[in-house]
Amino acid sequence: MAPSLGAAALSRLLGPWNRGSGPAYRGLADVLRLLILDGRVPLDTALPSERSLSSALEVSRTTVTAAYSSLREQGFLSSGQGSRGRTRIPENTTFGRALYGPRPAAGGAQVAPGLTAPEGLVDLAYSALPASGEVVHRAFAAALTELPALLPGFGYDALGLLPLRQAIADRYSAAGAPTQPSQIMVTSGAQHALTIIIRALADRQDRILVEHPSYPNALDAVRAAHCRPVPVAFTDNGWDLPALESALAQQRPTIAYVIPDFHNPTGMIMPDSQRRRLARAAAAAGTVLVADETLRELNLDGVPSTPMAAFGKTVVSIGSLSKSHWGGLRTGWIRASEPMIQRFASTRTALDLGGPVMEQLAAAHLVRALDEPLPALLDMLRGNRAALLALLQDHLPEWETAVPAGGLSVWCRLPTPISTALTVIAPDYGIRLAAGPRFGVGGAFERNLRLPFTLPPEKLEAAVLALKAARDRLDAAPQLRRSLTHAPAVAIA
Repeated sequence: MAPSLGAAALSRLLGPWNRGSGPAYRGLADVLRLLILDGRVPLDTALPSERSLSSALEVSRTTVTAAYSSLREQGFLSSGQGSRGRTRIPENTTFGRALYGPRPAAGGAQVAPGLTAPEGLVDLAYSALPASGEVVHRAFAAALTELPALLPGFGYDALGLLPLRQAIADRYSAAGAPTQPSQIMVTSGAQHALTIIIRALADRQDRILVEHPSYPNALDAVRAAHCRPVPVAFTDNGWDLPALESALAQQRPTIAYVIPDFHNPTGMIMPDSQRRRLARAAAAAGTVLVADETLRELNLDGVPSTPMAAFGKTVVSIGSLSKSHWGGLRTGWIRASEPMIQRFASTRTALDLGGPVMEQLAAAHLVRALDEPLPALLDMLRGNRAALLALLQDHLPEWETAVPAGGLSVWCRLPTPISTALTVIAPDYGIRLAAGPRFGVGGAFERNLRLPFTLPPEKLEAAVLALKAARDRLDAAPQLRRSLTHAPAVAIA
């Protein structure tokens, strides 16, 4: 069943739309178009009938009819049956090209993404930190002394070493989600974990509910499995629980993938009351709720929360040391019921036969002392966050930002849809960016940009000044902005 939007829900999204002096239908069409481009109204969603929307907005039906007609003429609404057209993005626009795919490079080959920024570029596509050096080194030194005892064995273990699984289980139990080691499987990072989960649970063309925006690599994993993402948009205040509940009830997706602590890219945290509602709605729909908690430890404002697993027996949780300690560890995990873990283990053997033993021994030490590097790390990130927000206010005051409660990045809203164009010219100014549409489905988020605050203040200042210079160039040459429609392929973390 394709998604649909009721009149009351759309009215809430529209807000105070009729503020201008022009015709009401034009103002309505303009706000609806922005909601589609920003991903607040997902693509292929049936809008309310003209009659029901005019009643909800307390305007004449003629106003709604004219607004819908304008959107159809511009290519943002299909003709559909009757008056319930479906949202779309016209193919002959920047946004449409992002939806229907990038134009092949010269010779017909796609440009392969680089894993790191070229020499001399400040990398703002990666939202990641260098290693907690001394802590990580000490863990590996301890692991080296423990390794000889394991050498007589085969070294393969699809579930992971018991000491590490025990340490992870103890962390969940202490946080309010009682867990046994048999409910943990160690993976080679969070992305590996999500790939295993999707392979085990979903078939081709199955629906997977995702937040909108969401983590680009998670969206890539959904597409790689040939599943269909069902995007549910954020509101200005975070998760839209009525919309999530409606999508779960109507679409009944196989999996729902969410990032409750702390959402990437917005840095928001889901309140426990919403976690409880979401877990209940997913269970009622027969949907496996997958909670990515990779950023959970980066709680900059000390907001209390309970792991999603505490609110439902069928919840599957993903964790990792990549953001709290170092991406180079490649250590993540899945927490689920014992039968589900066994199912994941059976699926995993088609991908690999287990993780490296030395890294798991070191990871066990890191998890048992997980809080040791966090105070200094969080202090540094708070300072970087404050520096970035102040720099944006000073040099790009028209860019809207909100203070993220945690995580590693700020999600900026731009006054004009220039995210891709900025990304294309950014290397000319010494920086590398991840375009806003990489965080969405169907070319949305051209008016957004994720900026990490993982760099020291002096590098953040250089980056913001470079952003301002690139923005000024685009403002001075509107024709350039219109021609830069294909962002370079880059790896994003």
